[in-house]
Amino acid sequence: MLGLLLFSLGLSVSMMRFRERTTAGCADDPANLLHKLVRAHGNTAEYAPFLAVLFLFLGARSPSTVTVSLMIIATVCRCLLVAGLVAFPTMAKPNPLRFVGAIGTYGAGIALCLALMR
Repeated sequence: MLGLLLFSLGLSVSMMRFRERTTAGCADDPANLLHKLVRAHGNTAEYAPFLAVLFLFLGARSPSTVTVSLMIIATVCRCLLVAGLVAFPTMAKPNPLRFVGAIGTYGAGIALCLALMR
């Protein structure tokens, strides 16, 4: 799911760039769709790879129900964050999806890192 999210956002950015006839950068307007897609893609690219490594490593070690649940929570929270960035009219104002997505990513990510130490 994280890979699908990352590559779908990358494709969306490319399609929007083509549509807007821009090859680099984007408007510095938090309500601009290309700006929102670029931020969602960049943010996903920052977190998805490490989460995938955590999932792979922990998943290969007969994970507990709690660990599997944390993997699911982290994935759902990444999707919520993207929805919060893209679906709302502007990124200039906080919204509940971004908040839950961010807090959930941090919490589940930290918990998964702690699971590595057991």
